[in-house]
Amino acid sequence: MVIQFADQKREFNKRPTKIGRRSLSRSISQSSTDSYSSDSSDDETSPRDKQQKNSKGSSDFCVKNIKQAEFGRREIEIAEQEMPALMALRKRAQGEKPLSGAKIVGCTHITAQTAVLIETLGALGAQCRWAACNIYSTLNEVAAALAESGFPVFSWKGESEDDFWWCIDRCVNVEGWQPNMILDDGGDLTHWIYKKYPNMFKKIKGIVEESVTGVHRLYQLSKAGKLCVPAMNVNDSVTKQKFDNLYCCRESILDGLKRTTDMMFGGKQVVVCGYGEVGKGCCAALKAMGSIVYVTEIDPICALQACMDGFRLVKLNEVIRQVDIVITCTGNKNVVTREHLDRMKNGCIVCNMGHSNTEIDVASLRTPELTWERVRSQVDHVIWPDGKRIVLLAEGRLLNLSCSTVPTFVLSITATTQALALIELYNAPEGRYKQDVYLLPKKMDEYVASLHLPTFDAHLTELSDEQAKYLGLNKNGPFKPNYYRYLNFFILITF
Repeated sequence: MVIQFADQKREFNKRPTKIGRRSLSRSISQSSTDSYSSDSSDDETSPRDKQQKNSKGSSDFCVKNIKQAEFGRREIEIAEQEMPALMALRKRAQGEKPLSGAKIVGCTHITAQTAVLIETLGALGAQCRWAACNIYSTLNEVAAALAESGFPVFSWKGESEDDFWWCIDRCVNVEGWQPNMILDDGGDLTHWIYKKYPNMFKKIKGIVEESVTGVHRLYQLSKAGKLCVPAMNVNDSVTKQKFDNLYCCRESILDGLKRTTDMMFGGKQVVVCGYGEVGKGCCAALKAMGSIVYVTEIDPICALQACMDGFRLVKLNEVIRQVDIVITCTGNKNVVTREHLDRMKNGCIVCNMGHSNTEIDVASLRTPELTWERVRSQVDHVIWPDGKRIVLLAEGRLLNLSCSTVPTFVLSITATTQALALIELYNAPEGRYKQDVYLLPKKMDEYVASLHLPTFDAHLTELSDEQAKYLGLNKNGPFKPNYYRYLNFFILITF
């Protein structure tokens, strides 16, 4: 069986790599005039060519500008206020240091929220080295703040393809330090170690993966008998699927589209490709804003859900000429092909809400007959010879983290799940987990949820002994069997 990973064949949507290009480094989330991310002559130099040190004299990092650290620290402090479970985890486990001796190499989005996770892992005893899983989602000031705090971070907004892999390699290939845990988002880090440093897996205790793309790769390895360490599938945990994938995307899809295009949603025709949790969130938000929403889907169960939620199920080629917005969220490749792009109407907006940049065939647009025109940060007009143009957002990469921000509270749920998965795999006795892919135990899912309830001043009802016996449950949970499906029903408000 041949397993294809996204390595040199990966569709990275080739970008100019010359050092002289100006980085699109300004965080869209920041409106303060106090920002350190504004354009300057310093932005002309690639971070790889800079000699930077933090206040402690360390140079084991590569960020856009270490001088942005103070501003990034303020962003992290704001995020901490909306991440109660991680802060509670720090307090509860700090004395025990459950990750003492753990050497975690991570590849995720580098935002204020993931910075809180990284610093929590450090507080729990772990040593961490970090790179970004997306070339556009890094907040430069946050990366600088982490580097200033002593975390080896290799990331900046607007990396080239070569930069992307170089940063991952700098995290992994370091003298006198070898990881024993992996935290991945998309599978690129795991793939890089398999490809370049396979012997490292002799000391690695486990992999924690949070994206559908990365999980798919792990299951491929497992099926082929090539997965040599236990892996935890965080993406399919209840707390990730039902909160991050759904509620996060329900809010951030509107934010990303609004910030990049300033469009009005009422009356617009939108096709959402995929009706998983991400697609459900996107459809609910757009319908609530008055958009006419179509759905494409391959799974008859998800398709039936879409129909019963009031959406018309179509094939993409049936509506491609008439829609105003095309949104992909399938985790697949070539969902929107060049043929679809050629048939779109003038001004159609095309974007992706899935993790991977393979859903839209952007590479097919880089041909001599088409003109690319940069309109603003992360917004390109692709112009056909007859004058027709489409609006491509983030070059087909993840819209919300590339072009806007995401709700911090929801990311607290996912980050806490990741932290507990790392603790579980790192401390598990030998033999508990074999070389396979596992779901987070239901008890941990419930624990993550319970840590967030105090924010709402919520009060759980407790079972009596008689009730618990009647249901055959432990009074402290877990309260649902592993096969239980937590379904979502939307109340759509039309403004």
